[in-house]
Amino acid sequence: MHPTKNSLPEKVRVQMATDLQERLVDSIDLSLQAKQAHWNVKGPSFMSLHELFDKIAEASEGYVDLIAERIVQLGGTAVGTRGPVDRKSSLPVYPVTISSGKEHVAALSHALAFYGESLGTTLAQAVEMNDADTADILTEISRSVDKQLWFVEAHGQAAD
Repeated sequence: MHPTKNSLPEKVRVQMATDLQERLVDSIDLSLQAKQAHWNVKGPSFMSLHELFDKIAEASEGYVDLIAERIVQLGGTAVGTRGPVDRKSSLPVYPVTISSGKEHVAALSHALAFYGESLGTTLAQAVEMNDADTADILTEISRSVDKQLWFVEAHGQAAD
């Protein structure tokens, strides 16, 4: 940990920086998964899904920034390079052989739901440790992920 005058106890800062690092690599992975869907989707809903997946990728890049900056504010080092993302992401591996809109909707909605659940766990930890600022950031991200999941799932429901 780097020296900081942040008023949170060091034990809290260390724990939250560690937990946030896990969400950081998940956020980077989510962004990449959304881009994978964006680039490769095909089918009758191509344009709407292509645009939706791109918006999700852009939003995920915003989560990356929020989380990385919070890690540094706490005195940690945000690590967002390829190695840690490849090794440590907790998200399900995105299938790279799919192309239909329905398959991408299923895969990306699964990733979003998994990511949202992981965020909830880290949010609960932030609340328990009285880290209101981290909790606020994670609540903001969680609301956005819930909305994105709704949008993606609506495409899947329309196909039924």
